Amino acid sequence: MGALAAVMTGPGAGAIATIQLFGTSARATLPKVFQPTGPAPLALATGRVFLGHIVVGDDVIDQVTLGCEAPDTYAIHCHGNPLLVERIMEVLQQHGVSLIAAEELLGKMLASRQPCDAIAVEAKLALATVKTVEAAKMLAYQIEAGLSAMAGSWRQLADSGQFERVINEAGEVLRRSEPVRLLLSGCTIALIGPANSGKSTLLNALAGREKALVTDIKGTTRDWVSAEIHLPPLAATVIDTAGLDADLAAAPESDVDRMAQAASKQILDRADVILLVLDGSRPACRLDSQLVEALNDKKVVTVLNKSDLPQRFDPAGLADHLHPPVRISAKRETGIEDLIQAIHEACNVTRFDPHTPVAFTPRQTVLLEKLVHASSTKRAAAYTAQLMDPRPFDVVIRTAK
Repeated sequence: MGALAAVMTGPGAGAIATIQLFGTSARATLPKVFQPTGPAPLALATGRVFLGHIVVGDDVIDQVTLGCEAPDTYAIHCHGNPLLVERIMEVLQQHGVSLIAAEELLGKMLASRQPCDAIAVEAKLALATVKTVEAAKMLAYQIEAGLSAMAGSWRQLADSGQFERVINEAGEVLRRSEPVRLLLSGCTIALIGPANSGKSTLLNALAGREKALVTDIKGTTRDWVSAEIHLPPLAATVIDTAGLDADLAAAPESDVDRMAQAASKQILDRADVILLVLDGSRPACRLDSQLVEALNDKKVVTVLNKSDLPQRFDPAGLADHLHPPVRISAKRETGIEDLIQAIHEACNVTRFDPHTPVAFTPRQTVLLEKLVHASSTKRAAAYTAQLMDPRPFDVVIRTAK
């Protein structure tokens, strides 16, 4: 088999991108395109990682790290600029490497290795859509260490009768895995609150550019706009809703208002985090009781905006689940770091360690939940074996052969 290459990370700009190189001639290709930093020779042994540059003659394309994952299997981690990624792929192709899709390359890799580890396969597949460096680190750790290694140890523990230890460790993995979905898929943040409280200005402050129309006319935003932002370790979609009036029981003035409020309620239902934006320079507005009750089961951060003006809002009257508020000035962009910290706390990612075993797919979560509630050593051993069972990926292997 000649050398094959695929971009394993998702499309678009990102902090990093990963190019997988595989095949019997990959080892011979790398010295032609990769120049290691320092005088040490390029000894491509499994487990070694090199810092260096992708080069074409005397021209440097990008500084990268090169990981030797297994015989004939290498990972090039480069900067995530799509133009750089495309250029590196072109250089590889010029040296006889065939460019294929990530799923096809994974299938060929799996077909060459038996037995294979399902957790490692899922991590490789998830890397194709990862959005942040932290999430990529977390997935990379699961491949050889992390959940893969822990599941392997559970097999031995179950066989030796250490049933309770397996159950306890599986439960701990589940608890640590709560923020993983948001780290991998990104979170949706909805800006809600009375009209003219500064939601559009806050969206612009978070996005770092003029994304929403900002005026002093009440109810300017009649529809919602969004921005894709990075709040490391999170990627987030921030949605600026139409103004939710303080008294929703009052009939909206027009069909446009009614449609805008209906769309806002839909966004509210699917948001991971809600920023309730209130005007701190005005006396306490009367929040609709139905809205306050709807927020009771949500992850809410109350934002008292316009801290650059004299403060007249007393947060003591807010419901318990709307405390503590964060004071900011979206216009002056002050207090934004405190707000980001509050968002991280709401998403439970402030102390997340990417170098820890976690469940990162629904399949893994279901099996771990079954494992935690296993009624016997035999059942625990069966669920542990299923965690690493490659059969769910047989279709990938058959397609690639």
